[in-house]
Amino acid sequence: MLRPLCGCQEEINMKAEHLYESLNKQFELDKLQEDEWSSLDLGDYITENFKQTRMGLVLDNAKEIERVYTAVFPSERVLDTILSSGHRNVLLFTHHPMIWDQRTGGFPFRNIPREYLERLKQQAISYYAIHVPLDRNGPYSTAVSLARALKIETESEFFDYYGVNVGIMGSTKCKTVSEMAEQIKALVGHRVKIWSYGDPQISNQKVAVIGGGGNYPEIAEELAGTDMRTYITGVTKKVASYEPGLRFHEICREHGINVIAATHYSTEKFACIALLKFFEALGLPSEFVEGAPSFEDYE
Repeated sequence: MLRPLCGCQEEINMKAEHLYESLNKQFELDKLQEDEWSSLDLGDYITENFKQTRMGLVLDNAKEIERVYTAVFPSERVLDTILSSGHRNVLLFTHHPMIWDQRTGGFPFRNIPREYLERLKQQAISYYAIHVPLDRNGPYSTAVSLARALKIETESEFFDYYGVNVGIMGSTKCKTVSEMAEQIKALVGHRVKIWSYGDPQISNQKVAVIGGGGNYPEIAEELAGTDMRTYITGVTKKVASYEPGLRFHEICREHGINVIAATHYSTEKFACIALLKFFEALGLPSEFVEGAPSFEDYE
């Protein structure tokens, strides 16, 4: 499923290298670091720069870009949607360079299947992905975009992740955890999970937000040192083999921190939707490609 095109509908060409430079500059890739994706393997298709930095241009398949698609993960569903459009000279922009899949039993990501890599090349579809740079708090970031969609007024930042803040603390009009959960449910369009570890009332109507996989014990420890007792994130699954996740729950229980989980995908999609404004400002038609939430993220 595609969201309607943003920007001008007439055909617009932009030199691909100029678009990549604009993205690199906007998200300050030269100032950031990324240490994920050791399992990433796209063979000879991947750019040398992405091999080194794990950020930016992943697949360099087009000399000019006529339109952009954004997505959270490069899943088969997303890739099939773009490939079936028949469009050429396209840029796919995602938050993660790998496909989210908790069924792997270990590292919860898997590579884009090789057969898709050749099809993307033949159809002149380039691919750009940034993880830490998009999580870093800013106008298009995951936490800020989610908070904005929930009408949470940002007051401060928290949690240092690879040298940048990726969480926000703010105020909400919701007075109870269940009311907050219902608002999130209405926004994302599916059920959410409440881990009721504290007072059902939202203390001072203040909440904390980190999109995606925010079940780090360090996050819970930081929240424990504040007056925040309601936390919104994506992934909270309790798995015996993942000790940090279990410790996260222990700390939240010990300190009465209620947690609302809405899946990895659904808590990060609003950043990728917000990015349409960036491409629109460049005059490039852009679309957000819907993926699908995984309820294994909290069950």
